[in-house]
Amino acid sequence: MLSKKNKKDSIVERSSSNRNVIGKGTKITGELISEGDFRIDGEFEGTLSTKGRVIIGKEGFINGTVECTNADVEGKFAGEFNVFDTLTAKSSSYITGNIIVGQLATEPGASLNATCNMKGAVKELGKGSSNAQKGKQASA
Repeated sequence: MLSKKNKKDSIVERSSSNRNVIGKGTKITGELISEGDFRIDGEFEGTLSTKGRVIIGKEGFINGTVECTNADVEGKFAGEFNVFDTLTAKSSSYITGNIIVGQLATEPGASLNATCNMKGAVKELGKGSSNAQKGKQASA
């Protein structure tokens, strides 16, 4: 019984320590590096790098460079956004700059004024066109 309770306590401690929050009314400038998730309800200017998820709340704003695994944007973002997996732009979001994503999901009403590159799409197109060219060369 005691060992099960201790395991639950340690799981709760680990999950709560992996979430970083910049609260409403807080402004941070600089470089943030973490293994855990970030929730931004205030303002951040600079470079943010994490292997976790970045959540920009409705009142949140990031101006700078972000590198993360997943991102959910409800607020504002301006700069370079590199999302290895999925970027979700909620209906209240406003995103400007350059984004590189694995997948992009946008809700109706989201504002996306950015240059967008999707990882993997270029490789697939390149493979298909080279196979088509090989077929043309073989038949000619």
